[in-house]
Amino acid sequence: MRSVTLENEVLLTSKVVPVAKTNEGALHRLNTRLLRLLLHIFLIVLGISCLFPFLWMLSTSFKEQFQVFTYPPQLLPNPWTLTGYTRIFATSPIYNWLFNSIFVVTTIMFSQLVFSSLAAYAFARLRFPGRDIIFMLYLATMMIPSQVTLIPSYILMKYLGWIDTYYALIVPFLFGSAFGTFLLRQFFQTIPTELEDAARIDGAGYLTTFLRIILPLSKPALATLGVFVFLYFWNDFLWPLIVINTNNLRTLPVGLAVISRSYFGTDWPALMAGTVISLVPILIIFFAAQRYFVQGITLTGIKG
Repeated sequence: MRSVTLENEVLLTSKVVPVAKTNEGALHRLNTRLLRLLLHIFLIVLGISCLFPFLWMLSTSFKEQFQVFTYPPQLLPNPWTLTGYTRIFATSPIYNWLFNSIFVVTTIMFSQLVFSSLAAYAFARLRFPGRDIIFMLYLATMMIPSQVTLIPSYILMKYLGWIDTYYALIVPFLFGSAFGTFLLRQFFQTIPTELEDAARIDGAGYLTTFLRIILPLSKPALATLGVFVFLYFWNDFLWPLIVINTNNLRTLPVGLAVISRSYFGTDWPALMAGTVISLVPILIIFFAAQRYFVQGITLTGIKG
């Protein structure tokens, strides 16, 4: 009888333990799903809060002036109107501002891609005396704020007679940058050297290897640098403000600042309309290069 009792106790225990483990596992999965749900709700609320200023800007561009400061605030215009867009095109040379910004930014972007990629390839693959020291000194220039070189650069532009010309907007930034060189160098170092060795066996020189092997494999890094350069110089305000005096030669950020300081007060619908127009090229560039941009951020810097 005692052996039968022990067997029954063992059977009961073996049945209870799996049930307890099953309940613990279900509770753990429930807690995990709840935490994920709360995290997603938090991220959605945070995303909406970040998106709200852009929605307000877009809404204001379709309002009349008297609707901007109505209380309580209205997110949706009532009625919808294109008056802000018609006024900014009628009262300002925004076509010239757009052309100036696009011409300056695209010229600088393509030039920096060329020169930064050449310098990055030299620092990543070529071996010459003092290479690492020169590279570190080049990177050290990133620690110098642009405001420090602002006055000397302006004096140089004035000495060359380039004030109020495209040369002052473009030439100082044509020949690459330390950031672009560093970004591309890090990516070039992730490319296997066996590919270059094979090309060298076939008789390819450094330039041919760079053009036919390195650059085609570096589209993610080039797209990333292109987006960074485009965003920076598209939104650049201080340098164009200093070197350009003619209204028709101003870039779009400076032109919008002129609108915001109107003698008769700020025309908010027109200003928001101009801001919406200035966002369109940025969105086009970003979404066009988004796939390469994400790959570049993921891959760049893996190998130091």
